[in-house]
Amino acid sequence: MSKASLRVALIQETDQGSTDANLARIEQRVAEAKANGAELILLQELHNGAYFCQHEDVSEFDRAEPIPGPSSQRLGALAAKHVVVIVASLFERRAPGLYHNTAIVLERDGRLLGRYRKMHIPDDPGFLEKFYFTPGDLGFEPIDTSVGRLGVLVCWDQWYPEAARLMALAGAELLLYPTAIGWDPNDPDDEKQRQRQAWILSHRGHAVANGLPVLSCNRTGFEASPTGGAGIQFWGSSFVCGPQGEYLAEAVTDQPTVLMADIDLQRSENVRRIWPFLRDRRIDAYQDLLKRYRD
Repeated sequence: MSKASLRVALIQETDQGSTDANLARIEQRVAEAKANGAELILLQELHNGAYFCQHEDVSEFDRAEPIPGPSSQRLGALAAKHVVVIVASLFERRAPGLYHNTAIVLERDGRLLGRYRKMHIPDDPGFLEKFYFTPGDLGFEPIDTSVGRLGVLVCWDQWYPEAARLMALAGAELLLYPTAIGWDPNDPDDEKQRQRQAWILSHRGHAVANGLPVLSCNRTGFEASPTGGAGIQFWGSSFVCGPQGEYLAEAVTDQPTVLMADIDLQRSENVRRIWPFLRDRRIDAYQDLLKRYRD
């Protein structure tokens, strides 16, 4: 990166009820972000609709679309209209019966620069993603853009230090996480706060361990379970932190927000000079990381 700073925007939203309504809201929010000087805009995970992975139903595969396809083309036109880089999150139909949870990067001229297919796929109560998504097969490869080399990861990837590290080792200059995470409304308040703080700490840890800024964009609002379960209260809290884990901006838990932040692009170089973690890694002693567990 040759620039001194980069203004970014994270669009934290509620589900608007349909793909067209969600994309229309995104168009409004991108225009707002651009008016406030944004050059890079991050959208939340699976922003085209409700978080459908609360249940397993083959009809939900109808939500998927090819890439390139209608949504990527509409978002590409939006990026070109406002001359911004957009990181979006789509349900990709790769082939009949083969689907991915895929992030795409759109250049400020509208070109599709690349994609990242979510590597870690959860299968937890309320987050039944293994039914829908094939694990990614593109590896951990940053995507070069006019605003820098972006290390794009997706939601459940946020818990894995290996993913962030591999992006950093490939030269990523920013780590970006489209996300959909929230509480079971029946959980006690102290458990809710432990979960949210753990989520925040995981991202801040990636920033510190790799000396990189981190952007995490979550959805907000309650989404009912299609099967009559408790549903999910998405906790918002989208945030941007610097390479020492310092907060640059944070959204509230319960309201749509266009979160703006200015990132000092020189700080990673300066921080890595005083905390040279990449220099001191013992790559000769990490072979057991390739094992599932050391029995």
